[in-house]
Amino acid sequence: MEAKAQDYAFLTTMVGGLAHELRNPLSTINLNLQLLKEDWQNAESTREKKTLKKIEVIHAETHRLQEILDDFLRFVRIDNLALEPRDVNALLDEIVSFMETENRASGIDVIRFHDYNLPRCPIDANFMKQALLNILLNARQAIEKGGQIMVRTSREGEWLKIEITDTGPGMSPEVLAQIFKPYFSTKERGTGLGLPTTRRIIEEHHGTIDVRSERNRGTSVTVRLPLAPAPAPTEGKQ
Repeated sequence: MEAKAQDYAFLTTMVGGLAHELRNPLSTINLNLQLLKEDWQNAESTREKKTLKKIEVIHAETHRLQEILDDFLRFVRIDNLALEPRDVNALLDEIVSFMETENRASGIDVIRFHDYNLPRCPIDANFMKQALLNILLNARQAIEKGGQIMVRTSREGEWLKIEITDTGPGMSPEVLAQIFKPYFSTKERGTGLGLPTTRRIIEEHHGTIDVRSERNRGTSVTVRLPLAPAPAPTEGKQ
């Protein structure tokens, strides 16, 4: 088991390094295509307009490749968590505030039901913020225009429970069965790594994530995080 873990760590390091190296020239290409677009912005002739259109298409696809690489790097680099006791309610409030302007523009209300007696939870705040933001963004995108997102926190024995429920259209059983598969997406321009990354982050915290959904009845995501840090592996045991 230890050898397999080392092989996996080596592989993710190599692949992550390759993705990082690809991202640098891709950023340069992206920047130069943006400058080309600006140079051709005042195209007048039919030929010039066709050239501008081609530049815009290439720029859009290059930008999409950069997004895929960024999501992939986030996916493979989930390790070495820096766990600290944190107020999960405050973390959720921070994320909701960040999304407030776009939620208001889409007519979406976020209703919070926080248990303010919760103890602090050992988490890596940066990774957990990313995981919870992915869930809340999915909820907003599912609703599209007008609706509600309910965010509830509570204690369940030795677990901290976070429930995020939306009033969107819900998912079919076929879609629900695939949402954690890397690169699966129902969005036209989705990378399909958002929820797999979210699950990896939560599982690295020794937590669980459960998704329930019904067509025309919305979706509910339940995250459970241990209130005590996982015990360190005993030396000599696998």
